[in-house]
Amino acid sequence: MTSITDEKKSLLNVLKPHIELIAAIISGVLLLIGWFLLNKDMDTISAVIFVSAFIIGGYAKAKEGIEETIATKQLNVELLMIFAAIGSAIIGYWLEGAVLIFIFGLSGALETYTMNKSHKEISSLMSLQPEEATRVIEEKEEIVSVISLSVGDILLIRPGERIPADGDIVSGQTNIDESAISGESIPVSKSKGDEVFAGTVNLRGIIKMVMTKPNNETLFHKIIELVQTAQSEKSPSQQFIERYEGLYVRTVLIVVVLMMFIPHFALGWTWTETFYRAMVLLVVASPCALVASVTPATLSAISNGAKSGILFKGGVHLENLAQIKIIAFDKTGTLTRGKPEVTDVIVGEDLTKEHLLSHVAEIERYSTHPLAGAIVKYTQEYLENKNISLPEVDDMEDIAGYGVRGNFKDIEWKVGRADFVGKEKAEEFQHHIIDKLSDEGKTVVFVKKGQEIAGLIALKDVVRKEAKDSIKAIHDAGIEIIMLTGDHERTAKAIAEEIGIKRYNSGCLPESKANVIKRLEEEYGMIAMVGDGINDAPALATATVGISMGEGSDVAIETADVVLMKNQLPLIAKTIKLSKKMNRIIKQNIIFSIAVIVMLIASNFLQMVTLPLGVIFHEGSTILVILNGLRLLNTKD
Repeated sequence: MTSITDEKKSLLNVLKPHIELIAAIISGVLLLIGWFLLNKDMDTISAVIFVSAFIIGGYAKAKEGIEETIATKQLNVELLMIFAAIGSAIIGYWLEGAVLIFIFGLSGALETYTMNKSHKEISSLMSLQPEEATRVIEEKEEIVSVISLSVGDILLIRPGERIPADGDIVSGQTNIDESAISGESIPVSKSKGDEVFAGTVNLRGIIKMVMTKPNNETLFHKIIELVQTAQSEKSPSQQFIERYEGLYVRTVLIVVVLMMFIPHFALGWTWTETFYRAMVLLVVASPCALVASVTPATLSAISNGAKSGILFKGGVHLENLAQIKIIAFDKTGTLTRGKPEVTDVIVGEDLTKEHLLSHVAEIERYSTHPLAGAIVKYTQEYLENKNISLPEVDDMEDIAGYGVRGNFKDIEWKVGRADFVGKEKAEEFQHHIIDKLSDEGKTVVFVKKGQEIAGLIALKDVVRKEAKDSIKAIHDAGIEIIMLTGDHERTAKAIAEEIGIKRYNSGCLPESKANVIKRLEEEYGMIAMVGDGINDAPALATATVGISMGEGSDVAIETADVVLMKNQLPLIAKTIKLSKKMNRIIKQNIIFSIAVIVMLIASNFLQMVTLPLGVIFHEGSTILVILNGLRLLNTKD
């Protein structure tokens, strides 16, 4: 019995977020049944069915409208739609009222669903914050809750653990994966005195750190706050609707009330004619066609995008894309692959490339450093068909923050930073070629055999093949581009030049990325941000439209307004074209629907339109704008 109860609760929890959509669908089904029965001259039964459609489809919006009116003391469009449906029922047009309820209920359900989805990224962010930490007091270790930590505490961080707080290293050396904060794909070497951030990952050595900031002031916590703040801000379209909907509703209702009395006394109409014209006005003045002007077109465009792997989290984001003047791109994982790859192998005079790589790969295959993995992978592919076996290394040692060393037949080989192999000789190798490679945005790993530099291996976060053409297509559409990255100036400049981007900001942390977006919004108005990492979340949330790559982090995907599920940059240009076409169709629909409403209202005052004719024009305009919007389902733009 308990199991059955639990299953029911589980089912209710699954259905609860979709209850409005389910109600709208049921209302639509009842609408079709009622229409069928009405055509069979079963008026009474059809009226009962229509009433059911009214109640089921309109309950949520009626409740929302009443509660909002009580809270704000202002009328709203929800109430006007309910009044219009009731008015149509009063004069015997149940089908008209049911259609109004169905369309408005469906749009409201989709809006609620989108709002519920938009809050999930906060819980995703919070899951990256460790719940426990190892605190050291007088050489004794204790596991404590992160919320109980305070500034000055000494914390022990083991390999593979996330750092629980912002602070400074007091002992130990390691490599830190800071991609969650800076977006930099290559781990950063850290030693005593260096700053570390909460939410980043300790990859190699054991370190001790002193906590320097309280939990609510960490860089990671600021990311969460920025996302929350940006998402709570209302869009200009939403503000515009809220500003004028009360005035529209009041005007229509006041005119309808006046219409019930003034024509009888001023124009000599009968009471029947006066009430009839007032009800016709309430029906034809309802914004049914206006609502249909936006929703079907938006849903069609969203469906069209989905076929190409473009996921929109709401029509407003698709609408805003057409107004974008500048797009900011994250570098790592967005314009680049996000993983280092070997680009150059330069060998000294007395060695071959095969000899160098075989020895380096034998040492590096015992290392957990991401650069080591890239070098080993490259070597395996390079030597695959050359029948060269790897030599055996003796006395291998991994020195955190510097590199690795090992002996081959009593000859010591070192692989790592210039400081590790001998800075002066390393920088002079091949006529200071390190300067050229660094200018190209590459990370250089030196190889030392005995007392001499044997060669070097250059690695780089390689640019996506489609990046250059995609950037050009966006430029050709009249949109400016800026690249934001946590990399150093040299790397940022090299990548920007390779792709064809003239404007870039280097050394960007999450907060500074968000600040750059805010400044650009002041300069250009609407702005889009394209990113894939946790560190991009504040900027994605701050931008008018946030666009995430489908292979990006869960937080970036949840925070973004648009997700490129196929991870293809060319889809951005397609998305902008689709947005512009949708906006054109919506404008056409709005102008047409308003013109019809104005014509019907004027004709009603002149007693030139009957109720059936008013219904035909009113519903006809609604059907036409829906059909016009459905053209977006198969657009090839």
